[in-house]
Amino acid sequence: MVAHSAVVIGGGPAGLMAAEVLSTAGINVAVYDAMPSVGRKFLMAGRGGLNLTHAEPMPAFLGRYGHRRNVLEPLISAFGPEQLRAWSHDLGIETFVGTSSRVFPTEMKAAPLLRAWLRRLRAAGVTFHMRHRWTGWVGEALRFDTPDGEVTINADATVLALGGGSWARLGSDGRWVESLRTRGVEVAGLRPANCGFDTAWTPHFKERFAGEPIKPVTVTVPPAAPRQGEFVVTTTGVEGGLVYGLSAMLRDAIAKDGHAAITLDLMPGKTAATLATALAAPRGKSSMATHLRKRTGLEGVKAGLLRELASPEDFANPQRLATKIKALPLRLTAPRPMDEAISTAGGVAFEALDSQLMIKAIPGAFCAGEMLDWEAPTGGYLLTACFATGLAAARGVLAYLGHGPTTA
Repeated sequence: MVAHSAVVIGGGPAGLMAAEVLSTAGINVAVYDAMPSVGRKFLMAGRGGLNLTHAEPMPAFLGRYGHRRNVLEPLISAFGPEQLRAWSHDLGIETFVGTSSRVFPTEMKAAPLLRAWLRRLRAAGVTFHMRHRWTGWVGEALRFDTPDGEVTINADATVLALGGGSWARLGSDGRWVESLRTRGVEVAGLRPANCGFDTAWTPHFKERFAGEPIKPVTVTVPPAAPRQGEFVVTTTGVEGGLVYGLSAMLRDAIAKDGHAAITLDLMPGKTAATLATALAAPRGKSSMATHLRKRTGLEGVKAGLLRELASPEDFANPQRLATKIKALPLRLTAPRPMDEAISTAGGVAFEALDSQLMIKAIPGAFCAGEMLDWEAPTGGYLLTACFATGLAAARGVLAYLGHGPTTA
């Protein structure tokens, strides 16, 4: 059999998974990355505990991918949470399911997994070329800017796994968009996902409470069902897990209407009637802050948020104040900049690809990972889809090169 070569551009999870599948099948694989080392965003994501995937039932898991569920379902079915955990175990990295059904390495860290993975890739013959920034094509050759000047590389097939447009300092800067558009590839504009949002806090509130978590709290964004969790007050607005899970809906509402309206239930465990009765009790010489704390348990940043968003008329009427505690409106005006986001939406349209993730306009070039047009919340869903699309693109390369079916 003729020895084929493949270039993988991008050293994140999608690119490294593609490199593993290809090298296992006997392809000569070279990985190119603009940064001094691979996996930088992967390592950053794991600083607080590497959330590899999620152990919830598969129908719910797939539902996290929204309108892209149908196109991602066969890819994740081929390499989903169970396969990802088995792959990690094969590297010598055991995993466990946390109380939230999130899956973590036993040591919680990303670095041991990445080191074990790179050892296996190098043992399989994969070569790595750092500080090589891909800038497009010269004819059919791939063009890179390097510290030693421009170089061009030819390969039998290419996997593009260049990431989205968040955390540019770690390599995902979205510069690849124009290179593909100039070749006639449909690319949806990149947008922040899993991001914070701006709102107009008063100077007093943000100076006193920035960095404070609000928990537990229930957030409602029609038409979605209420969600309970926590978020964090920032100097510019709000961020955190509960906000990230709603970010696509909030971002799109702002794009359409100029703002997004969310409703906060500051006391999920109490009814409005219970709160109204408690607040109607005489407070005597007690301050309103003391009255709130003693009668309802509302204090700290929650009490500050109520004071920030409710009117003096609300505070003068126990029924109105109880209603506000249970349904406090917050107006969000803009998503935070894309480079602050955990991930991005937009990217190469699946309609521009065939069923094996090859770009229809560029035979032999495949796409994988976050540079594809899909998004998902945090919780292991992002990484799982990156791994799954990397494997799918590599299998597409093998089929393109005539290597036949593979179960790698």
